[in-house]
Amino acid sequence: MNDNADTVCGPCIHLLDHEEVHWEDEVGAPGIVVGVSVDGKEVWSEGLGYADVENRVPCKPETVMRIASISKSLTMVAIAKLWEAGKLDLDIPVQHYVPEFPEKEYEGEKVSVTTRLLISHLSGIRHYEKDMKKVKEEKAYKALKMMKGMMESDQEKELKEKGGKSNEKNDFAKAKVEQDNETKGRNSKPCKKKNDFEQGELYLKEKFENSIESLRLFKNDPLFFKPGSQFLYSTFGYTLLAAIVERASGYKYLDYMQKIFHDLDMLTTVQEENEPVIYNRARFYVYNKKKRLVNTPYVDNSYKWAGGGFLSTVGDLLKFGNAMLYGYQVGLFKNANENLLPGYLKPETMLMIWTPVPNTEMSWDKEGKYAMAWGVVEKKQTYGSCRKQRHYASHTGGAVGASSVLLVLPEELDAEALNNKVPPRGIVVSIICNMQSVGLNSTALKIALEFDKDRSDIP
Repeated sequence: MNDNADTVCGPCIHLLDHEEVHWEDEVGAPGIVVGVSVDGKEVWSEGLGYADVENRVPCKPETVMRIASISKSLTMVAIAKLWEAGKLDLDIPVQHYVPEFPEKEYEGEKVSVTTRLLISHLSGIRHYEKDMKKVKEEKAYKALKMMKGMMESDQEKELKEKGGKSNEKNDFAKAKVEQDNETKGRNSKPCKKKNDFEQGELYLKEKFENSIESLRLFKNDPLFFKPGSQFLYSTFGYTLLAAIVERASGYKYLDYMQKIFHDLDMLTTVQEENEPVIYNRARFYVYNKKKRLVNTPYVDNSYKWAGGGFLSTVGDLLKFGNAMLYGYQVGLFKNANENLLPGYLKPETMLMIWTPVPNTEMSWDKEGKYAMAWGVVEKKQTYGSCRKQRHYASHTGGAVGASSVLLVLPEELDAEALNNKVPPRGIVVSIICNMQSVGLNSTALKIALEFDKDRSDIP
């Protein structure tokens, strides 16, 4: 599940004190851990605040927390490895692998759900909200809001082209429309989005033995739209992907993921379970209606390990981010350095994974789109000597009592620079905290850009 916004509040915590640049981000969390790597080397990791408030256990780089929807990016590696090995076809109906998932219809027409559509949230499978009408109202409201913004932008552009001279009649008409809209807003009840944390399924306490069993939560529900036609972020879609991984690999999903974690040297990354003793595991918190800090209720995340159920550290997430960055870049360096080891995923696979998909949304940065289990912002500069938009990939997470982000900012490489460098080249930032609904993406991007700016000063 993606986090809600990049506007956050609470007690100030210093996120960065680097080369006389002081950034404070008010996250309102009992504890937060930040990690940064430059060109594959971890240069900063620090815990701030408390991993356990009651026992005054401080956060540290080794603190283990819920990483929530960053789990989707981990699951994508399993899918990609199976696809590279020819064991998984991304474009055939999912029933080929998981016949337990019923064939679907939309408005009386038989439709096909594929692995590729599931990965990019284009399948039509619901998220936590079960009411299709509420979801459609919310999507319509967002579309109307976006259209209004575009119209206002066009009007401003037209005025500039006329030398800034406004038409009195047009101004009056515009004011009248705004007044009417305001009156409508007062007299009507606008569609209010129900927060994910108000949805009952987020607090499930039932333990599911495997991914196939978890399907019963949603497999018989109708699709919200024709697959491929719209975007609807769905953690349940990744529960189905876990079942596909099991059938395509011949291994239990968790066993297959643990093999990947071992290969990537992510030794502190595990599925969240209540019974095992997991050293350095944090406690998780939320503010109640009286704005007091309280412990979150017990939840069992076995129904959504693939989409939001893993625990990890910032160090492991940095390793993961660098493995993805290495695979993305290694093809560029092959001619300059033939001794380079291959990436964990092939360059063409990483290019596919980090290519934005049409009809998708990246809710934590409106400049980007969703790709394959990552949000991607592409490089862009519309006007000379104006704002540049850097290319980066990230995924945020929001779970009960936890928020997270993993962001990869590749170096802008040119052909001449390849001769004396080896991948990965770029900045990776990971942030985890033990408070829900904290927006962290913009903070991670600011940190990445600052380290990128000062990279020449880092030994």
